[in-house]
Amino acid sequence: MSKGFFNVPVPKNEPVLSYEPGSEERKKLKEAIAEARSKKIEIPMYIGSEEVRTENKVNIAPPHDHQHVLGTYNLGNASHVQTAIDAALEAKEKWTNLSWEHRASIFLKAADLIAGPYRAKINAATMLAQSKSAYQAEIDSACELADFLRFNVGYMTEIYQQQPESAAGIWNRVEQRPLEGFVFALTPFNFTAIAGNLPAAPAMMGNTVVWKPSNTQIYSANVIMEIFKAAGVPDGVINLIYVDGPTAGDVIFNHPDFAGIHFTGSTGVFQHIWKTIGENIHKYKSYPRIVGETGGKDFIVAHKSADARELATAIVRGAFEYQGQKCSAASRAYIPTNLWDDVKKYIQEDVKSINMGGVEDFTNFFNAVIDEKSFDKIVNYIEEAKKSDSVEVIAGGDYDKSQGYFIQPTVLLSSDPEYVTMCEEIFGPVITIYVYDENKYEETLTLVDSTSPYALTGAIFSRDRYAIEFGAKKLTNAAGNFYINDKPTGAVVGQQPFGGGRASGTNDKAGSMINLLRWVSPRTIKETFVPPVDYRYPFMDEK
Repeated sequence: MSKGFFNVPVPKNEPVLSYEPGSEERKKLKEAIAEARSKKIEIPMYIGSEEVRTENKVNIAPPHDHQHVLGTYNLGNASHVQTAIDAALEAKEKWTNLSWEHRASIFLKAADLIAGPYRAKINAATMLAQSKSAYQAEIDSACELADFLRFNVGYMTEIYQQQPESAAGIWNRVEQRPLEGFVFALTPFNFTAIAGNLPAAPAMMGNTVVWKPSNTQIYSANVIMEIFKAAGVPDGVINLIYVDGPTAGDVIFNHPDFAGIHFTGSTGVFQHIWKTIGENIHKYKSYPRIVGETGGKDFIVAHKSADARELATAIVRGAFEYQGQKCSAASRAYIPTNLWDDVKKYIQEDVKSINMGGVEDFTNFFNAVIDEKSFDKIVNYIEEAKKSDSVEVIAGGDYDKSQGYFIQPTVLLSSDPEYVTMCEEIFGPVITIYVYDENKYEETLTLVDSTSPYALTGAIFSRDRYAIEFGAKKLTNAAGNFYINDKPTGAVVGQQPFGGGRASGTNDKAGSMINLLRWVSPRTIKETFVPPVDYRYPFMDEK
């Protein structure tokens, strides 16, 4: 068999299409949405070579139109978790031994399928079942997922190319082995790209995976799996199951071949998983890799030199794109007194102009939150704020779930910088603003750094370079992704690797080489060409 050192295609970010009126992509997307709404599909689990169906069917409905049924998924149980583990372990040897360039080819093909023939389908699925606008779906399920796959292939080759030096007479080399066992991918609802990347990244490095998506993302997860199969991912390499979290955890975290978890979700769930793994550590063949990106209480802090219009736009976009359901969404802002009147005026004007409704109408900037549980939680924060003497609702604050889970973009003004909505993650379209004395910038930065346990994203606005440098240094540990004069959302694969510290996760930076290194276990090999034949060393001679 011929061999070679192969150069993969240089990764480039997938261009974001505009979907402007009259464009071909807009026409295709509208057609894909209409087709998806016109039928009800049944979604199986994918375990090994089987499409698994059960007697327990669960309806999938658009959050913005919850009486319409898009389809059903087949709810599994503990036996399906075990079967998925068995399938992953059975597939492991052949997949691990497949030459890396063939693994690369599979995922490069998947990226091209996403960017090409499946683009409208995966965007439509994300729009309908996750209530995401055309633009938000495009940058997520089409562009970012394709970017993850292409850039990760590039990072994989860089990892394999990193080799040690060799002294005379020996040859040192390192091989990057997949982890021993299976990897568990536990994925969120809010980004289709994350849902695809979490199982794909370990698989690309030669691991086999059991993947459990969020129940509210299963509709687009099914499209991802369809694409992976079309690209040639072998049976058993990625196994897609639909079970409740405790059921999956009870089987997976007690299995001796559990090798690692790739997670995005809530801090509470991640901490519980970490604790469970620790309690079961004696059961595993190796120490599992724990990789997680969790919550955020992401901030925007403005210096008195900032531009009010730029600041207001960043607040509205950062807080309200995709209904604030981003780990990176701006949810607290610190505005100096000299700018507040203008910033307030601009924000109120912008929020008043926002169209809210279903994703099928492309003029809507704003859609529904993901489900009734989330709706009720967010509404509770708003209602409690309305009762508080220290809080004023300056924009939005209304809601209605009769047809869809709609909550107006809501801006709270708090006189208490430690009010609950300044500290706790809400994961919805609510931002709280604290107005500070324009001459107390340094004290405010200390407040920003200490208010929340999270450290995911944050932004600073200023036209004073000294203030920018001071703020960046003061907030060194407050955000894993830090933005200067920009909103704290919208990280791009290959440009801003994503992840945070403190209570926001392990900061293993999805979309970077750092993340892929977690899914391999290196073996160092030293070969001596002419071994010694005498145990004695020169220093032992008497003369």
